[in-house]
Amino acid sequence: MNSTVRTKKPMDSEKVSGILKRIIAENGRAHLRNYILAISCLLVVAATTAFTAWIMESVINEAFANKRADLVIIICSSIFAAFVLRGFATYGQSVLLSKIGNNIVAGYQKRIYSHLMTLSVGFFNEARSAHLAAQITQNVSGVRDVLNLTVTSIARDLLTLIALIGVMVSKDALLSLVILVVAPPLLIGLRYISKRLRSATRDAIVLNSRVLGATQETIQGMAIVKAFTMEKQLEEKVNEVIKSAEGRANRIARLTERTAPLTETFAGLAISSVLAYAAFRSIYGGVAPGAFFSFVTALLMAYDPARRLARLQVQMEQATVNARMIYELLDLQPLQRDKPDAGELKVANATIELRNVSFGYNKENSILRNVSFVAEGGKTTALVGPSGAGKSTIISLIPRFYDPLEGEILVDGQNIADVKKASLRHHIAYVSQQPYLFEGTIRDNIRYGRPDASDAEIEDAARQAYAHDFIMAQPMGYDTPVGENGMSLSGGQRQRLSIARALVRNAAILLLDEATSALDTESESYVQKALETTMNGRTVIVIAHRLSTVVRADKIVVMHDGQVLEQGTHEELAKQENGLYAHLNNLQSTGSGLKSSAEE
Repeated sequence: MNSTVRTKKPMDSEKVSGILKRIIAENGRAHLRNYILAISCLLVVAATTAFTAWIMESVINEAFANKRADLVIIICSSIFAAFVLRGFATYGQSVLLSKIGNNIVAGYQKRIYSHLMTLSVGFFNEARSAHLAAQITQNVSGVRDVLNLTVTSIARDLLTLIALIGVMVSKDALLSLVILVVAPPLLIGLRYISKRLRSATRDAIVLNSRVLGATQETIQGMAIVKAFTMEKQLEEKVNEVIKSAEGRANRIARLTERTAPLTETFAGLAISSVLAYAAFRSIYGGVAPGAFFSFVTALLMAYDPARRLARLQVQMEQATVNARMIYELLDLQPLQRDKPDAGELKVANATIELRNVSFGYNKENSILRNVSFVAEGGKTTALVGPSGAGKSTIISLIPRFYDPLEGEILVDGQNIADVKKASLRHHIAYVSQQPYLFEGTIRDNIRYGRPDASDAEIEDAARQAYAHDFIMAQPMGYDTPVGENGMSLSGGQRQRLSIARALVRNAAILLLDEATSALDTESESYVQKALETTMNGRTVIVIAHRLSTVVRADKIVVMHDGQVLEQGTHEELAKQENGLYAHLNNLQSTGSGLKSSAEE
């Protein structure tokens, strides 16, 4: 079941101009003042560059031809002043554009992270984490690059080129016209290159994210890699991906650098032709060399901005590919949005009722079919059954990680689809099959259950989860960093911390999805006692792989093939001769070791 929908057509077909308009609309106003200052600095750069070329005629004619010593100091001082002014202007525009760019990158990173928080669990089950990380860290720079390329190209390169062309025209209009006439073939060639570069750049980003993903998976699963001697297989697999990424990067390099021979050939032809023409005019026509030197200086200075402008479309294609991928992510809208009139959940005794609930992750594969049962408020309801029966799916539907395709889920008679998700989840504490800890200290991880919890409440929750003793045995106690996903702790210790995180939340509803599955027998017995104390007065829905842990449940719901097969207490169900629960109970009590429930 897709968790998101696109609000727009795929952005591959959007032109550079469309992406540029959107980026300017979203960021232009916020940075208008700094952009005006940066553009002012770039105008100074353009003006001083043109001035340097223009004054060459006076340098040659007055200083060398006419030998006017009185003008040398004035001319040289003005050149020196122009260079100093250009240096400070260059510094100013660089700092300003960097500041704007960094702020834009930070803003989009925050925006993407905030947007990801609105997407459903289903989206993250389908998406690759490495690809998402690449979009956040790498592609977001494309937005900054599009704006910076636009500003520097228009305010610096284009204006500098126009100013220098003005100098060239004022010195020799005929030569200037010849040079401008032969430029279009160069632009046509660059346009062809930029079109081919677009698809190559997108492919390269995808392949690089695959390399990152393969590396990430290998690091996370290193114990399995070593245990099954998978080094050679994974190395060959990753090498193939890296080779593909390398090939695509080489293709991008070939396409990008094809601009060099085009621009250099054009520049060489233009400059050599101008030099030959001017030399013959000076030799045979007796024309003063000042105007010629000024023209050539302007032409040489115009080469760099002209070359950058020639490469602009190629660079913009690369930048907009990144920007497109950012907007593809931002344009995803969650299907599980709160209704416009959604209200707050009002909890009295926290009775949970499922009415004819059906669900499947896609239309072809049904997980639950017409499931109905009631979890009484303040009591414990256990879900048991073989693997694939749909127990964990029910646990996922109650906090609205997914929405049922049919039927209703009610809390104290209120349909959870009609209340705000945040309000619903505020009343729920959840412990998953696989404990997950976040970067930070032990105290931080427990406090995620309730941000305003005091240190005393955190330590009390840890004691109830039988985690306090091993926490105090850590080098820094509750302030000990847990490392990446708590890998410095054992599985049982991580699970007890996740239970403490649920306990400190002090919610009316407690969902335990095989919460003791990672614990050894001794730890499980301790945590089970803690949970029994904690369950008092709360509505608890628990999944357990060992039936011995749910014998005291107020109600046991037996699931099979996505349906409710039996309901009752342990004593009632165990007496049913042909019942599934009785069969599973007999298997476990005889020590067959058969698991009655597993991760789904």
